[in-house]
Amino acid sequence: MPRGARHELVGVLVVDGAWPVLRVADGGEWRLDLSGRYRHLLGNRVRVWGCRSEFDMLDVDRIEPA
Repeated sequence: MPRGARHELVGVLVVDGAWPVLRVADGGEWRLDLSGRYRHLLGNRVRVWGCRSEFDMLDVDRIEPA
């Protein structure tokens, strides 16, 4: 996948180290660059919209419960 590509993903939001992480059903993980409040969504399935900025990093535009 090229950098800068837009994505809409669904998975479980967890914290792994310094970054919140989205764990998707196929076993993949995305580090999320989030601003604002998200802690109330930890441990839940969420839908995330954003733009890929690094190999496994997504700059999040929007996040909501799935």
